[in-house]
Amino acid sequence: MNAPLKLRNIGPKSAAWLRQVGLRTQEDLVAAGPVDAFMRVRRAGFKPSLNMLYALEGALQDCHWQEIPEARRAELVAAVEAATAGLPPPRGRPAAAPVTTTHHQDESPAPSFGFLDDPGGGEHD
Repeated sequence: MNAPLKLRNIGPKSAAWLRQVGLRTQEDLVAAGPVDAFMRVRRAGFKPSLNMLYALEGALQDCHWQEIPEARRAELVAAVEAATAGLPPPRGRPAAAPVTTTHHQDESPAPSFGFLDDPGGGEHD
């Protein structure tokens, strides 16, 4: 029988996310690996941070996530970016594009009219 998912670095929230994507045991996590496990959580609609990715690697290496060497972290991030690039855009909406902000400046001030002023300049009967 497989042991329940109780690993170093994996807190209750991460464990719940992993259970919801079908990773319920240490053996499941070992078989998936940290990148696939992270991508499953992300594809399920959760918003895991890179700390979770490092925590998964640390859980598999039985070390604290902050002890993961910088070179290995870079490998993991590159693998996640490659996996993310291969995902199809979300259904029903286009893929997100870069956000830009346009600032408009109006050089001529609009005329201001008083409450009883006639904007047309003529008389009314």
